[in-house]
Amino acid sequence: MMTAMPDVLEHVEQVQALQVDQPYVLIVWNDPVNLMSYVSYVFRSYFGYSETRAEELMMQVHQQGRSVVASGNREKIESDVAAMHGFGLWATLTKADAA
Repeated sequence: MMTAMPDVLEHVEQVQALQVDQPYVLIVWNDPVNLMSYVSYVFRSYFGYSETRAEELMMQVHQQGRSVVASGNREKIESDVAAMHGFGLWATLTKADAA
């Protein structure tokens, strides 16, 4: 049986630790179904954004096709994605450095 050398294991553990700590972002995508007012309502009610901030994010979704709406650890963003799906919005997550 072969085992990895200690310095290789240490490097792998460091890389895994960095991957866990990397922030993720929630992206909400434009869709042909939901009204802009509804998207803004979801941002205000779920995330607690002010009316002004919710409108800014909604306009990004509408005009640019997507908006980064939240960031955090993977588990939080996965929960937020599920919540957005529950509201009927199209949403995905990705690593913050890939957005």
